[in-house]
Amino acid sequence: MGKMPSEIEVISLGTVRYSEGLKLQESYREKVKGGAPGYLIMLEHHPVITNGRFAGDDNFAAALNLIEERGVEVHRTDRGGDLTYHGPGQLVAYPIIPLRQFKLRPRYYIHLLEETIIKTLNAYGLDAQRNPGYPGVWVCENTDKASERPAKIASIGVSVKNGITSHGCALNVNTDLSYFSLIVPCGIPGVEITSMNKLLGKDVELGEVADTFARVFATLLSAKAEPLNCLEKRSARA
Repeated sequence: MGKMPSEIEVISLGTVRYSEGLKLQESYREKVKGGAPGYLIMLEHHPVITNGRFAGDDNFAAALNLIEERGVEVHRTDRGGDLTYHGPGQLVAYPIIPLRQFKLRPRYYIHLLEETIIKTLNAYGLDAQRNPGYPGVWVCENTDKASERPAKIASIGVSVKNGITSHGCALNVNTDLSYFSLIVPCGIPGVEITSMNKLLGKDVELGEVADTFARVFATLLSAKAEPLNCLEKRSARA
């Protein structure tokens, strides 16, 4: 008999290539299809630009050969959303969970991911928010300017097949933001991209951010997460 749905395995990895991340997700999706309760894969990627299943190629801001010369891979994926960038210093989270067993609808699942990121940022004293009509999480870089246009700090793009999620979200922690100039991020002209270290004025321990993210995510799923330790596999039990 399999584990109860309220238990998820939290898997924290180092930096992996995007293609390897896709293989990992598919492997764990098969485990969930076979009765495993769910997983949260947390990692960083080597520099890569990904494009969602509904997006075209008109949001590249640089020629593909110039992007590749900079050492950035380009992948089309089956997630929702438009162009985004993944790279070192960015926390990428891939929850592989059965939505029905956690009593979640896809729309609320996206809301839950946004809430997880917002509460994670709150733990570092950062006031984050949703932006109606645009999935993801946003912050105002200067809180003294109430009218300032918010900057995007995290992107969300998911896929749901047979009720099981893949892909997920990416939070800019210590990310080199210059790579976002290669694209129109998320297909939003003029969008500003920011990061935790830019807002806080110092680098942030990515493993600690992952720990906080995992605890918040598990709590919102009505589960209890053990403290994370990078490169180790832990359980989150109800």
